[in-house]
Amino acid sequence: MGAALLAKQKGYDVFLSDAGSLKEIYRNELNNVGIKWEEGGHDEERILSADEIMKSPGIPEKNELVKNIRKKGIPIISEIELAYRYANDSKIIAITGSNGKTTTTSLIYHILKTGGIDAALVGNIGESFAKQVALDPKPVYVVEVSSFQLDDIVSFRPYIAVLTNITEDHLDRYDYKFENYIKSKFRITENQQNGDYFIYNEDDEVTMNYINQFNIHSNQQPISMAHENRTAFIKDGDMYVRTGEDFMTMSVEDFILKGRHNQYNTMAACVAGVTMEIRKEKIREAVQTFQNLEHRMEQVAFIRGVEFINDSKATNINSTWYALESMIKPTILILGGLDKGNDYSLLNELMAQKVKAIVCLGVDNSRIHEAFDGKVQKIFDTTSASEAVQVAFSNAEKGDVVLLSPACASFDLFKNYEDRGVQFKKAVIDL
Repeated sequence: MGAALLAKQKGYDVFLSDAGSLKEIYRNELNNVGIKWEEGGHDEERILSADEIMKSPGIPEKNELVKNIRKKGIPIISEIELAYRYANDSKIIAITGSNGKTTTTSLIYHILKTGGIDAALVGNIGESFAKQVALDPKPVYVVEVSSFQLDDIVSFRPYIAVLTNITEDHLDRYDYKFENYIKSKFRITENQQNGDYFIYNEDDEVTMNYINQFNIHSNQQPISMAHENRTAFIKDGDMYVRTGEDFMTMSVEDFILKGRHNQYNTMAACVAGVTMEIRKEKIREAVQTFQNLEHRMEQVAFIRGVEFINDSKATNINSTWYALESMIKPTILILGGLDKGNDYSLLNELMAQKVKAIVCLGVDNSRIHEAFDGKVQKIFDTTSASEAVQVAFSNAEKGDVVLLSPACASFDLFKNYEDRGVQFKKAVIDL
């Protein structure tokens, strides 16, 4: 929708085609601005007569129509590429990574707003980047970008690029080759020049194994907890971020976001803030006043001494690993959904230490049973959020935590991870 509106505004002859059905609100919006559209299928002849195609990032390369478009040599771009084309001189801060990108994006935006910068939060979170450019352009855009969006960029060039980490995810989309996914992530640096900046996690093994394989022209700004470096590091419980010849310091105890993974996210956001010349005291204030995100380690309720946490946004193994790592109470884990090629063995140690029962929430839970039968005392199968919450609660004791951290996509039973989180929270409140 955002891409269609921006393209129309810029004088393109726009046609929107959706194999599914459009929401009434979108139909009305398209009709109001005179954009032609279709739903319930694709007019292939019309599509193959296009000069350029903006493809939804959710459509894979193996799609037959995409193959035919490629065969015909019609350029395919992503929505962030189209938006970038018309963002003019605005500064773009783009954030990608397997885990932590939504939190880091939101915190950077909060730091900028606290520092008095007129910015927009766009991309995978907030408004469509293209729609924001069309309807309410800003001098700064904070853009959360996925590997799928980066696959179809041409000239997209962030002033600041942030790569939080790289872990195995979306392998089904990348022919089960981890290297293909890694290359997609590094495309965030592809068009950067000498005056741009690249923030990355120096402690992330995959990032460091591959970084020298790419021709990166921007100023590299590593962050670390393992050792001191020239940009930002955490030592003896304090964060140090270089500001010119000096360092900004802050105790990690003052971070509103808890857990080791969030210390990396906070460091990356602070480096972005310093690079954007936000004053130290404003960065400190922002880090201490940030509101945690819905569906990301969100505390829902305490019921008869049992704590419920909604981490529905954990759609891969590593996100769930981070969630379990931060648990200090006996945990009943709600796990499952649409499996993207997960290696559940990565959770074995934390399962043994922290998890007393697994409640599977998915259409097909066979791979979870294969991984944990005999290792976790109790495993239950459920097919709705309500059933999962009831089963978890009936097996919980005072002092336990029920954690929804599925490690899988949600599309087998839910519209998306937000829908899964909302249904989970409603089921908890209904207890």
